Amino acid sequence: MTRRRRRAAGRVAAGMAAVLAAGAATAAATGIGLPTKDEAKPPRSTLPPATGTVTKETLVDTTSKPGRLDHGNTTILNGGKLTGTLTSVAAPGSTVARGKPLYKVDNTPILLLYGALPTYRDLASGVEGPDVEEFEHNLRELGYTGFTVDTKYTDGTAAAVKKWQKANGLKETGTVELGRVHYASDEIRVDVDKAALGDAVQPGQAVLTYTGTRRVVSVELEMAYAGLAKTGTAVTLTLPDRTTAPGKVAATATVIDPGKESGGNPAVPTTKIKATVALDDDKAVAGLDEASIDVAFTSSRRENVLTVPVAALLALAEGGYGVQVVEGSATRIVPVTTGMFAGGRVEVTGPGLAQGTTVGMPT
Repeated sequence: MTRRRRRAAGRVAAGMAAVLAAGAATAAATGIGLPTKDEAKPPRSTLPPATGTVTKETLVDTTSKPGRLDHGNTTILNGGKLTGTLTSVAAPGSTVARGKPLYKVDNTPILLLYGALPTYRDLASGVEGPDVEEFEHNLRELGYTGFTVDTKYTDGTAAAVKKWQKANGLKETGTVELGRVHYASDEIRVDVDKAALGDAVQPGQAVLTYTGTRRVVSVELEMAYAGLAKTGTAVTLTLPDRTTAPGKVAATATVIDPGKESGGNPAVPTTKIKATVALDDDKAVAGLDEASIDVAFTSSRRENVLTVPVAALLALAEGGYGVQVVEGSATRIVPVTTGMFAGGRVEVTGPGLAQGTTVGMPT
């Protein structure tokens, strides 16, 4: 009895194994009941590989032009009415301030004063005019008193002039002879001595050349960029060590570029704008007398606009651009209108975009 039961149980187990084997074979053949290849992997994320942020800022687009750092335009100082032997001359690189000698003829000084009107006559009691006022203003700045700064050369002026002449080793005549002073807008830097000690100083003969004391950057622009270089315009200067410094356009002038011959063709002159740029702080170029400097002019500016990284823009199938807005684990595409591009960012407007919105950056 027991033996029959064991045989029956063996036949049932064998039958179940056969059924399972057949089911496995059927599943393998049809794929029914087994996980698919896609089901075996976790779902792919729709989040972008990197993100950026919508910011509200001012975009500035610039146009850069090469410039040259030096001391600006050079002025020639010629000998005047006072002739004789050159006995002293200011050294190249030296600075001459108001009331100091530029050079000496027969050991008497020709002195620097500040002003725009050049000398053209002797100044003596009874003379009137703007040149008198210019001279008297300098006399007052040098500490002399006893006269009124106006257009009249009075006895009081003559008395002060005698004191000034005595202090400078001149004959105390009370008259300022033509050629005794030279006017410049400010203190000067001597550039090159054009005459040597012992040379005869004659009217119209170059004695020295000079520049201003401040270093400036000169840059030439095509006429199409003339609007970028108006006097007073702020610019950014890139120095040789790649640091930047602020400056302003101090003056502009029209110049002729003679051009160059090319391939046997004659040179074609072109009109350009020469801009002189003053640095806000001369210390930025301390130690540099001459150098090549890039000058960045602001060509356009957009204040307080929403911007995204340029890499966040998506080309839409229907045309135009959009951005992928990331909200937690979800994303959505928002079409945008682009504006100005600058500094790796782009101005955008679009529904629902606000400062701080997270956007995808697919690349």
